[in-house]
Amino acid sequence: MTEQDKDRTGSAAGRADDFESEVRLQSARPSNASAQGTVPPQSNRLSAAPSAATSMAGDEARFFDAVKPTDLSAVFQPIVGLVRGEIFAYEALVRCGIPRFASPTALFEAAVASRATGRLGRMIREIAVPLCGGAPLFVNLHPSELAEGWLVRPDDPVFAHDHDIYLEITESAPITHFELCASILREVCSRAAAHLVIDDLGAGYSNLKLIADLQPKVVKLDRMLVQSLHQKPRQQKLVSIVVHLCNELGASVVAEGIETADELSAVRDCGAQYGQGYLFARPAFPRPAIAWPHPCSDTGPPTPRLSKRATG
Repeated sequence: MTEQDKDRTGSAAGRADDFESEVRLQSARPSNASAQGTVPPQSNRLSAAPSAATSMAGDEARFFDAVKPTDLSAVFQPIVGLVRGEIFAYEALVRCGIPRFASPTALFEAAVASRATGRLGRMIREIAVPLCGGAPLFVNLHPSELAEGWLVRPDDPVFAHDHDIYLEITESAPITHFELCASILREVCSRAAAHLVIDDLGAGYSNLKLIADLQPKVVKLDRMLVQSLHQKPRQQKLVSIVVHLCNELGASVVAEGIETADELSAVRDCGAQYGQGYLFARPAFPRPAIAWPHPCSDTGPPTPRLSKRATG
């Protein structure tokens, strides 16, 4: 999850961006229809998902009485290779039309309190995955939803995607049942072209041991490590060390929240392979193209390529 996305307050500009993103697709991908066994959703609204409304009770029912499927939609933000400026993948981000839940963090905090994170996460995947056919996709998982059993269901959309899926676990929240979470993630990754991502490294609990224990394919640096990095020599050394450590442990690094060309230059100098942020594109639907701030250099090592799932 991007730092800008977590801090989103539902400003007039943000609402305008979301309004523009909530448009109808002009055509459906036939490959998604065959992969899912159903006609793919024709919009980015979660109300189009096939299991958006199923039986529930108690706190979960009250949560979804307040948050209707029609209130939810999905947008996408590109993750960009920092050597040649190509789109590597997209991250799916939820949007909620209810003002108090305009921030995804607020939405999921309410879902946690209502034990509704599993169903909410499934709803998001049901709309986001078909809309990102043919491209690697990053999806966010709240640690509490792993214990609810939704992700391991054989009909979960992650198992039908036609490319790699990257499952983001935020490093800023504690994993209270570590062994259970780790076993679920291992099972999902073994059954699908799925890879684990540690999100928000450098915020919250800052437990570097998670990188060794969970063996992620990708680590995402929190915006707090990236902001004004070009003006902070000591922080540049820290980020360089963290990037080197991640690479030594087999993980590529995404620098989140890049907003200026100076920040881009700094994270590239620190060795990060990928970047994400408003400098390249704001979250939108349909999937946005990127705006590269200056001509890419053809020098230096090639951007690492992660495995592509075989289709068919």
